[in-house]
Amino acid sequence: MLKNLLCLLAALLLGASPALAAKRIALTFDDVPRARGAFFTPDDRTARLIGGLKKAKVRQAAFFVIPGNLLKPDGAGGERRTAAYVRAGHVIANHSFSHRHLSATPAAEYIADIDRADGWLRSQKGWRPWFRFPFLNEGRADKAKRDAVRAALNSRGLRNSYVTVDGADWNMEALTTKAVKESKAVNMRALRKLYVETMVGAAEYNDGLAQRTLGRSPAHVLLLHETDLAALFITDLVAGLRKAGWSIVSADEAYADPLSATMPDVPSAQGTLTEALAWEKGLPAPRWFDRVDTKIADPLFARRVLGQAVPEAN
Repeated sequence: MLKNLLCLLAALLLGASPALAAKRIALTFDDVPRARGAFFTPDDRTARLIGGLKKAKVRQAAFFVIPGNLLKPDGAGGERRTAAYVRAGHVIANHSFSHRHLSATPAAEYIADIDRADGWLRSQKGWRPWFRFPFLNEGRADKAKRDAVRAALNSRGLRNSYVTVDGADWNMEALTTKAVKESKAVNMRALRKLYVETMVGAAEYNDGLAQRTLGRSPAHVLLLHETDLAALFITDLVAGLRKAGWSIVSADEAYADPLSATMPDVPSAQGTLTEALAWEKGLPAPRWFDRVDTKIADPLFARRVLGQAVPEAN
């Protein structure tokens, strides 16, 4: 009791309540089910991800499913692997049927693609009424398209399952896969450190941006993908987040944050919700973590993971 009172007093003296000072983040994984990666079969990757999340004591992550991937030649077993995530206590949601860019797709076709995915997902255990825009593309500058899809989601009882933290893990996965295919020596210890450092750095950056925009730290949502790197390093990432003061929460808790009711109106709708809200408020660019820029991330990977003499980006 005395310890709690002292913590409360300290927080009041610093001008913030303990609840607002807490850093919370949910883990979400896009593009399920994915094909074989650089290191693992799809079955091995799923088993490693489930085991890693359990070891890290992450009770619920969210996996965003592309049902169209089940029909691809390499999609065999995808339904079984998706069900395995649910049996392990995690939840699944809609990432469209065929992973299209909204800015390059007529609104009616895009909405039909959402419906096609939803037709399969609603019958699955662990389903949540959430939709994540592929590529975080909400129509870019086409506000008519943006608003048409927003209205369609609302009429279907689907929530925009936004992202507040993005470290472009997909790019690091692609760089690793390319290096392995080209038989380049990959420093796995350096890769693990870079992966954890980048994702934790993205969380820290976006929380700072959110606090400048909102005046508080919301429940954040981290965008990851169902990759071999996630299977390798998820326990290290969770440990890194906790070391930086983060609590891992469920996606259910994150999407219960009042932030979920916001619909920012910005010149181009694509990216994290934190960026859009900061833009709407008038905060100057950059409003994104620098390593999502491949001009920065790629040379960093080449130097640290492949040991190449590559100049730093300007």
